[in-house]
Amino acid sequence: MPTRPGIIIPAVLFASWADKGLALVVMGGLCRIVSARVKTTTPSHGGRNVEGMTTSTLASGFLLTDEKDASRYTLHRDGNLVSVLDYRDDGRTVALTRAFTVPTFRGHGYAGVVVEGAVADIITRGDRKVDAVCWYVADWFDAHPEHAGLLRVR
Repeated sequence: MPTRPGIIIPAVLFASWADKGLALVVMGGLCRIVSARVKTTTPSHGGRNVEGMTTSTLASGFLLTDEKDASRYTLHRDGNLVSVLDYRDDGRTVALTRAFTVPTFRGHGYAGVVVEGAVADIITRGDRKVDAVCWYVADWFDAHPEHAGLLRVR
C-alpha cells in the first residue's frame, strides 16, 4: 500500500516520514509549528528521555549533548541548535557517520566543535574506537594526528 502524500517542509533538514506517511517526525527542534502531525523538541529536551542523555557545557556558551536515544551529538549555542554529529555505536566502535551544521550557522567552525566534543567524550569513556565514516570527521582526524590512536584499524 503506497503512503499518502503529506506535508512537505523543505526548511526542516532533520525530518523523516514514519508510520506510513501518517506522521512527520522532526528532530532537532528546527520546526516551531505546533501541529498534531508534527513532533517538535526544544533545546530543553521537553518530552525526551533525559536520563539517556549526557550534557556538558563548553566554553563560549556552547552546550554539547549526547542524545543516546537519537544516536547523535548536538551542539547548541545560546539556545540555538547549530550542529549535529550522527553516530552508530555497536559496543566496540563508534562510527561517526555525518556531521551537519544548520545552514544559517555555517562558516563558524561549529562542526569542528561538535566533533571535538564527541571525540573528547569517547576518549573519556575509554572503551571504544572510532570509525570516521563522514568525510568531515576523517578530515578532522587528519588535522588532529594526536587522536589517530583512537581510530579503528581496518
